[in-house]
Amino acid sequence: MNLRKPAVAGTFYPADPGELGEAIRASYLHRLGPGKIPVQGGSGESRGLGAFVCPHAGYAYSGPVAAHSYLVASRLKGPCLVVAIGPNHYGLGSGVAAYGEGEWETPIGRVSIDGEATAKLAKTTGIVDVDPSAHRLEHSVEVQLPFLQAIYGASFTFLPVVLAFQDKDTARALGRGVAELLKDASEGRRNAILIASSDLTHYEPASQAREKDGALLKHVEALDVDAFYTTLERRDITACGFGAIAAVMEACRLLGYRRGSLNAYATSGDTTGDNSAVVGYPSVTFER
Repeated sequence: MNLRKPAVAGTFYPADPGELGEAIRASYLHRLGPGKIPVQGGSGESRGLGAFVCPHAGYAYSGPVAAHSYLVASRLKGPCLVVAIGPNHYGLGSGVAAYGEGEWETPIGRVSIDGEATAKLAKTTGIVDVDPSAHRLEHSVEVQLPFLQAIYGASFTFLPVVLAFQDKDTARALGRGVAELLKDASEGRRNAILIASSDLTHYEPASQAREKDGALLKHVEALDVDAFYTTLERRDITACGFGAIAAVMEACRLLGYRRGSLNAYATSGDTTGDNSAVVGYPSVTFER
């Protein structure tokens, strides 16, 4: 059995389980967070598919913004599948890589990889490869997992995908496959969560980052993939997981979602006080 050990425990988030739990709790209660702790196991207020954009920096920086997405996600009672798509920062392995089979471990525990869903996504898209090596060092998907475990424990299966190829055609093809995979959840016959993991502008003054990211997020809210890529390129916006966001936008559009709603936006300067060269962090929920 493949076991993917955590790559960034002790750096992006605490390696000690108790400290990690407290860091997650603190993210919710932070002045930039939602100010409320999720119900354990999910509240059951919603059914079907929850779809989100979440940031992926260290919890001290982006955790409070990510917590906004996870508080909304917690309205689902026990999702049976979580699909998380992020960028491949290191360029290891395949250009579009799912983990395959086995388990992922964090300090909180282990979660099973959904091999059946992975095989279906690979077959449907024709572009997804099973390549655990692409995930070996990557943090973009890993940092989402403790937030999910803190709500749901090990009651869900996981399908992580990382992208070294983030062009529009790849994102759309992946989005089509994800839409097919999650059709039952979208129609309310089961529960699932879909996550695009991305930070936005990198290392620019806070005012400039906010202006650029605001322009890009308008297209995310409109589910307009073409305009998203046009603005990304024309404004030279350094969003690291732009292909992940576009893939989730495309999947949501095909599944009948009408819009994205910005839950929260902050920059690293909002936590450090240094606004000279910041990173932008978004939380978006997609809605019908």
